Amino acid sequence: MRVKIIDIKGKETGKTVTLNKEVFEVEPNDHAIYLDVKQHMANKRQGTHKSKERSDVAGSRRKIKKQKGSGTARAGDIKNPLFRGGGRVFGPKPRDYSFKLNKKLKRVARVSALSYKAKGKSISVLDEIKFDSIKTKEYASMLANLNLADKKTLFVIGEQNKNLYLSSRNLKGTKVVTSDKLSTYDIMESQQIVFDTDAVEKTVKNLKA
Repeated sequence: MRVKIIDIKGKETGKTVTLNKEVFEVEPNDHAIYLDVKQHMANKRQGTHKSKERSDVAGSRRKIKKQKGSGTARAGDIKNPLFRGGGRVFGPKPRDYSFKLNKKLKRVARVSALSYKAKGKSISVLDEIKFDSIKTKEYASMLANLNLADKKTLFVIGEQNKNLYLSSRNLKGTKVVTSDKLSTYDIMESQQIVFDTDAVEKTVKNLKA
């Protein structure tokens, strides 16, 4: 698949780039995408939830009334879950939600996600992105020139660009990542993916079988 290379003003440069078939034109594996996205979201969970059970609630263990003859239901101590202020039954406990996935499966997931975006013509390639200083206004102007101001956009760059990252950080619906940090979640979450030419080569190198 050939894609026209544009500049940050949205104009064609007259150059094109060929997207590698092994990365951008494979038969997508939906289950691999599901597992990789599930792992990403699970890893973000803190797992610090905790409620007080009977052993955690303050109170006496004394039986509050005799077993029979009261005309009401039998009851044990004041920490009974049926009483207000009692302990909770089977409440949440701190736990680790993360789980392991093989590297090959994660590669299949990212390749599948990129193939979906390529098929939907949701991939653009920029000649280069230069930001000499931190200017959110310039970043917003670039989005407008590329007709991406109202879309969830993912910019994938070949090397870390601090000015570009800091310029984008204060805007909603847009994200900047380096090619080696590209995740299936970010790909599927975005409506449009914008690579620079260096990022295309490095992404193919990272994901090519």
